[in-house]
Amino acid sequence: MSTLLAVKGHPLEAKDSHAVQLLEAFLAAYKETNPTDEIIVVNPYASDFPEIDADITSGWHALIKGAEFADLSESQQSKLAAFNGLTEQFEKADKIVIANPLWNLSIPSRLKAWFDTICVAGKTFKYTAEGPVGLVTGKKALHIQASGGFYNGQDFAAQYTRQMLNFIGITDFNEILAEGLDFDPTKVDEIMTKATSEVVTAAKSF
Repeated sequence: MSTLLAVKGHPLEAKDSHAVQLLEAFLAAYKETNPTDEIIVVNPYASDFPEIDADITSGWHALIKGAEFADLSESQQSKLAAFNGLTEQFEKADKIVIANPLWNLSIPSRLKAWFDTICVAGKTFKYTAEGPVGLVTGKKALHIQASGGFYNGQDFAAQYTRQMLNFIGITDFNEILAEGLDFDPTKVDEIMTKATSEVVTAAKSF
């Protein structure tokens, strides 16, 4: 049995989000093909989702200087525990699927907060004299993205996702891009039908 981590990088549900529609199509096909696998949906838009702030950074600095975890404030402890929990969740997963819209040529800020939890020195990468080296092995990832225009995967969001996963060591990576959804409203159904077929096909062999 494998564990699939599905990262829902959009605050809305499927009826209002092309990215989430594609994610749900992927998960439905994946469940059908892998009925015994565990699927964990990560929601960066949850109210208690940790985002690097003053509490987290000051907590890290205190720990580096020798403080005990119990010495930190209640807020620092709570946020660091949640942050570390997401890192451990990622480390235990076998497969990762990330779905998001392209917003202002980049990923949503809350999705960036999730990426921060999986890019941790000493856990998912390390510094060496020759430069940083990824420590993540044996995982595969799929990026699903919906965008209003056409960028051929060269937008900052697609590049960021691709490079961040590669940075921590994931080389088994694919992407499905539903582009041009706002360019011509008459072609939305055509674009989504094609992208849905692609995510279903990908799910069956993921």
